[in-house]
Amino acid sequence: MKPFFTKPFIHDYQRLTERIQRIFNKQLKLLLKDYRHPSLQLAKLRGDIWYARVTQSYRFTFQISGNTYILRRIGKHDIEKTP
Repeated sequence: MKPFFTKPFIHDYQRLTERIQRIFNKQLKLLLKDYRHPSLQLAKLRGDIWYARVTQSYRFTFQISGNTYILRRIGKHDIEKTP
């Protein structure tokens, strides 16, 4: 699998602290290696949108298309309530 970063995701990521960015980078490596890794706490949000844990307070959302993870948003736990 490979990641694709949407513009909203990139914008969100750039606004994160360096600490949260580093933690996300680690979580992304886990997602790409084994999406079932327990620390991701992967769950379906709705439809074809999934979310995974960065920290207790931060999550990121994504969709799967072929062998690509389309990274949609990243932020506080209540991110992206609409498509």
